[in-house]
Amino acid sequence: MLGILLILFILVPFVELTLLLFLASATDPLFTLALVVVTGVIGSMLAKSQGFATYRKIQAEFSSGRMPTDSLFDAVLIFVAGVLLITPGILTDMTGFSLLIPFLRTPIKAWLIAWGKKHFHVTTNATVDGFATSASSASQTPQPGSSEILESYVVESRKED
Repeated sequence: MLGILLILFILVPFVELTLLLFLASATDPLFTLALVVVTGVIGSMLAKSQGFATYRKIQAEFSSGRMPTDSLFDAVLIFVAGVLLITPGILTDMTGFSLLIPFLRTPIKAWLIAWGKKHFHVTTNATVDGFATSASSASQTPQPGSSEILESYVVESRKED
């Protein structure tokens, strides 16, 4: 984890600054500055429009009774793209724009889902009326329609006032 933070907070800004200085020396410094500003503005507008479209898609999926897992992943990746595009730099802009393009975002999303399934295991526990249940024991509980049916009848019924 420390290595990842080292890369994120030290190496990436160093590489970005080096690339910006190289671009400024190869072209015009004003062009480089304009490029950074324009990509930030265009990227934030794209992220905003795609974010709203994804938000509407999430609402539609919720209202139809489906879990919007795919759309939620899109929303997270669009948010990350917006953050990367606001950050000045060439590598962050290229990464941010690649996350905003749907046909490039799809394989990235598939890889992240596969990575998450490999590295994370989710369990839940709950207590209902004094009985503890957990998601890992859910496969051991009888499923609806598979349990034994008992016939019974009411012997005495009282109506309470």
